[in-house]
Amino acid sequence: MSTSDSEDKFASLEAACLDKSWAPTKLSWPRKVHIIVAGFTCTLNGNLGSSMPSGALEAIAEHFHVSNQVHLTLLNSLYMVGYVLGPLLFGPLSEYVGRRPVLIGTFLGYLIFMLACSGAPTYPALLVFRLLCGINAAAPTTVISGLYADILDIPSQRGTAIALYMTVTSIGTFIGPIISGYTSQASWRWPFWAAGLIAVPGLPIVLTLPETFVPVLYNKEVRRRIENGFDAGGETVMQHQAFNVRKIFLRPVVLLVTEPILLSTSLYLALAYSITYLMFQAYPVVFQGYYGLAPGPASLAWIPMAIGVILSLAVFCFFNWWYDQSARAGQPWAQREINRRLPLACFASPLMVVSLFWLGWTSWRNISPVIPASGGTLFALGFQLVFLGMSNYLTDIFRQWSASAQAAASTTRSIGAILLPLAADSMYSNLGIHWAPSVLGFLSLAMGVIPFVFMKYGDNLARRSKYAQPSNGASEASKQAR
Repeated sequence: MSTSDSEDKFASLEAACLDKSWAPTKLSWPRKVHIIVAGFTCTLNGNLGSSMPSGALEAIAEHFHVSNQVHLTLLNSLYMVGYVLGPLLFGPLSEYVGRRPVLIGTFLGYLIFMLACSGAPTYPALLVFRLLCGINAAAPTTVISGLYADILDIPSQRGTAIALYMTVTSIGTFIGPIISGYTSQASWRWPFWAAGLIAVPGLPIVLTLPETFVPVLYNKEVRRRIENGFDAGGETVMQHQAFNVRKIFLRPVVLLVTEPILLSTSLYLALAYSITYLMFQAYPVVFQGYYGLAPGPASLAWIPMAIGVILSLAVFCFFNWWYDQSARAGQPWAQREINRRLPLACFASPLMVVSLFWLGWTSWRNISPVIPASGGTLFALGFQLVFLGMSNYLTDIFRQWSASAQAAASTTRSIGAILLPLAADSMYSNLGIHWAPSVLGFLSLAMGVIPFVFMKYGDNLARRSKYAQPSNGASEASKQAR
């Protein structure tokens, strides 16, 4: 059986099994809530771990006698190398063996290697543990879209679940430096111990996660019926192909180079993501180096970012409700499903631009550091809404292959998050604290046109795609109303 025939058969199987009693969409709401919580538990800890060293750079540098700023940047950059390698494996693998084993295995791997970081005997060992920790932490970033698509059929429900997921997990990224900024005063090991202690309560939630991938559930049901002596009803066990390296590892790459929607979205998200991780190097330069604050007080500059993330959830939920109400009322603009997601990104893209210029041109010694820090609220609000709008858009149009599509997007943005922060020291040294973020603001302005282009041409691009599905039909809310 060819790869294409196998994929078509799995697509048909998924459609045929939607009404089965064991179908994941038939799970009770308490069970669905458990799955949603398990999903963001995995990613919350992974994102928290990604930024955890940022508030402890001085303590780590002193203990390991590291004086080169680029070497310190590797603490975060090598973690993000894991986010490049992990998605290429775990996204497609979750479409082969199921969601449950991938999420459980990688959560345990993350916990083990995070605790190993606290016991690293040398700086190279610490960097290796950070890499291994990042590889395991990367799994949920690509599996969650498929996991939520498995159990939630209605776009508004799926979008709300992903919005809640992204809000909770993004907060983890921004509170990591605050935790490490204060705990590192006791020891450089404490930030890693703290990350491990935060992850431990999530173990029961993740370990009890059920399988949600239809082909795996289908095979389990057929085998159960046969073993119990029941008639299989003409159904047979769906055989996987032999482990196909090309299919498992290269599908995200194939999607990335053949799908303009995915490529453009990935590049835009890569820029936003890279700027965020550059901030973990830039904030110490501004608030510790320029303003002279201690690591603990300087880490409080991340609080406005966390506030922006929370505000983004409120904005998303309001817009989702407004769209559904407009669709039920027959408003013309809400009859295009594409308008469920992309207007959020169109609204958010200028916010990132404004916030970057704000950071650059309000950072003066005669101006309180509270003022440049407060611009982080706009950045996080824009960053989060761009991700909510465009990541949900990818899941909507690449639904069956959303894990692979998200793997491609995740890998692309992680490459950016590796490379751009490495340039932070030279950027701020050569351009200064005013022009360095301004250059990033100009780049954000140029890339911010992408969601506007998709609003006009996205459905035409999807029609020409082998994997994507146009989203310009009647909205789900309108169908339900009828």
